[in-house]
Amino acid sequence: MSAAPDRRLAGRPPWVLVVPALLGLAFLVLPLAGLLIRAPWPTLPARLAEPQVLEALRLSLVTATIATAVCLVLGVPLAWMLARVDLPGRRLVRALVTVPLVLPPVVGGVALLLVLGRRGLIGQWLESAFGVTLPFTTAGVVVAEAFVAMPFLVISVEGALRAADRRYEEAAATLGASRWTVFRRVTLPLVAPGVMAGAVLCWARALGEFGATITFAGNFPGTTRTMPLAVYLALETEPEAAIVLSLVLLAVSVIILAGLRDRWVTSP
Repeated sequence: MSAAPDRRLAGRPPWVLVVPALLGLAFLVLPLAGLLIRAPWPTLPARLAEPQVLEALRLSLVTATIATAVCLVLGVPLAWMLARVDLPGRRLVRALVTVPLVLPPVVGGVALLLVLGRRGLIGQWLESAFGVTLPFTTAGVVVAEAFVAMPFLVISVEGALRAADRRYEEAAATLGASRWTVFRRVTLPLVAPGVMAGAVLCWARALGEFGATITFAGNFPGTTRTMPLAVYLALETEPEAAIVLSLVLLAVSVIILAGLRDRWVTSP
């Protein structure tokens, strides 16, 4: 009796769903195909070896990696606190942590300027007490990238912590292990895949950051001009160079997606 409905469902899909699905697929794929079609393939190696391209790529890789390290140091404990500690107002804290996901990056850059700028709430104290100035510096790029990328790490690690079997932690605590030892020797190994996935997503988001970076750190060659900023600048003066830089970022995105396909993408 149940075979007939299965055969009907496995038949020809309705056009009312197929047509918008194909349109949606084309909407997502055609711009990427256009990028590949219009790429200057014969001159691609030479353009990738240009000093300004290598400089922007080096700066992007360095700042994204440092920003990811900062997110790991701060974000993993934050995720653990959200998942394991019964905090008053935990929902509000979680909402605040995820705000950068939906906040326009330019607004994030303005917010960073108001807090960490030379006249900001904390920035003026940093400059007067320690002589530290963050805006329009390479360190400012790291701060901007970490601000927009950390929620990806926190969400991933918190989800892994909530899914982890707590019996192992309870067994270690029963045997006399301290909370720090339990966290270091039991919890972290349990959630290591989630931490790795969050770190990779965090790094990819930091690598592609534009709005907060240009607002908080500016666009200075060799200091704050990362790959996305170089793409924006090249688009106005040398479109082929912008395509080459975009191809590099596209390749990184594809590699990231391929590396995380088993965790984030399901297929039959």
